[in-house]
Amino acid sequence: MKKTSALILIGSILFLTMCIRDTYSPNACFQEDVLPIFISNCTFSECHNSKEKESGFDLTTYAGIMKGITAKHPLRSEIYNTIKGSNPSMPESPYSKLSKKDVYTIKAWIQMGAKNTSNCKGCDTINFTYSARVKPLIQTWCTGCHNSSNPGGGFDLSDYNGVVSSIANNKLLGSLKHLSGFSAMPKNAGQLSSCDITAIQKWISAGNPNN
Repeated sequence: MKKTSALILIGSILFLTMCIRDTYSPNACFQEDVLPIFISNCTFSECHNSKEKESGFDLTTYAGIMKGITAKHPLRSEIYNTIKGSNPSMPESPYSKLSKKDVYTIKAWIQMGAKNTSNCKGCDTINFTYSARVKPLIQTWCTGCHNSSNPGGGFDLSDYNGVVSSIANNKLLGSLKHLSGFSAMPKNAGQLSSCDITAIQKWISAGNPNN
């Protein structure tokens, strides 16, 4: 009896440990957290954008993404099944697979009902340090296309120096604001929110410190 109880206890601990490892943010917001993952990692040329729609999926919009999603059921969602696991089929080589955090974010969003939510965290234009505000934005929206192995347009935005080099001649802000004469970024998507653009602009105006 004691042996059986001990085995049950051990099994319960292992189960809880696995659950703790697979934790998800309760605030996975589609527009700010989920859409950027798809835009930055899945909508390259000849992939899942509004023009090419590889495999029938346009992953630049909520409606397009939902064609491969079953709300509240990640394992019934075609898109989720292509990105999960240690050897996912998407993104295809030579592009890097999604980080565990990104996969978990998408899974959490699906589990919560896969709703087209936005502005879940409010707008912060006061905290515009590089580490706390600018870097996370660049990593979320840009580094899928602009990294060391795939420096789109010649820009590697995966580190501070690369981001600073993109500031010259108003290239970064011109692209983010979709101004005439600049390549609109994020590519195949709408503009970042005015809140996020304002934060980046304030950081640049302050001398783009590495803080």
